[in-house]
Amino acid sequence: MGFSSPPQSVLILKPSSLGDIVHALPAVAALKAHWPGTKIDWLVNTEWMPLLKDNPDIDRLIEFPRKQFRGVRGWLTIPRWLVANSGKMHDLALDLQGLLRSGLIARWLGSRQIWGLSDAREGVQFFYHRTVKLPGRRMHAVDRYLCLVRALHVEDLPEPVFRLPSGNPPEGFYVDEPYLLLHPFSRGKGKSLAPACVEKIALDLAPQKVVLVGGFDQPLTMPDNVINLVNRTSLPELIWLIRNAAFTVSVDSGPAHIAAALSNQLLSIHTWSNPQLVGPYRPDAWIWKSGRIMRVADWKPGHNETISPPPPDRIATFVKERLALRT
Repeated sequence: MGFSSPPQSVLILKPSSLGDIVHALPAVAALKAHWPGTKIDWLVNTEWMPLLKDNPDIDRLIEFPRKQFRGVRGWLTIPRWLVANSGKMHDLALDLQGLLRSGLIARWLGSRQIWGLSDAREGVQFFYHRTVKLPGRRMHAVDRYLCLVRALHVEDLPEPVFRLPSGNPPEGFYVDEPYLLLHPFSRGKGKSLAPACVEKIALDLAPQKVVLVGGFDQPLTMPDNVINLVNRTSLPELIWLIRNAAFTVSVDSGPAHIAAALSNQLLSIHTWSNPQLVGPYRPDAWIWKSGRIMRVADWKPGHNETISPPPPDRIATFVKERLALRT
């Protein structure tokens, strides 16, 4: 089952999360380059819509207000949303989310064909007209999504394209010297750096300016060289800060994926997560894994791997070396 001519419209189902949406961008860029006349719509959660703002590969964003659908009262609002979007019929839906919810949405919105991947869950493959078999289980998320568009005989672009918006600076933010962007906290269990570790990194880097971002629910005490923007940045502001940083250090989380999409000037810290599946897609980006700082392409999984975060002095020394090479 395929297409003898380009479909008039394609629906991308990838409503969340931040990192997953970033990883899906190269597949959609390749699709649009191959079928420039095809209209591409993307169904995305409300909070992640700024990631796709003004993306030339996307003709329309379909807002999915996921948070409004929680609880019994939330379920009662779903039919209203479906009616409001029921006219958005597509020739093809590509389910990059791979969950029952995304398959149901594709069917409810009247997609004529629904394609998904073989590792989809929750029985969603029942809704697929075609299931694309992945060549292996240990694949980076970017490559997984590219497999789906390759099944449409779409050629890869010479280099993966991550089209992200330019963003905008936080109100009142002004730094007249290069700064390190530090994102040390994650909702994922066992990924965050301890506040004392963050403070020591900043102290070791002084007088280098450090911009601290992310979400954290406890008071933080930081040295004078830190601009503390924890809990104070919007998504467009975060993107701008990453774009303009001299270097970024981040635990394995959404901001790390944004940084990896924009530059190789990144140290991505991985404790238990596999960097070759969810880490920086650029092989020349830097990672911390199993007690070492290395290029992501140089890491090989092995036995008895340590899942400890790096000592603060190791991070500070590495950052100083990288910044010195840029001067």
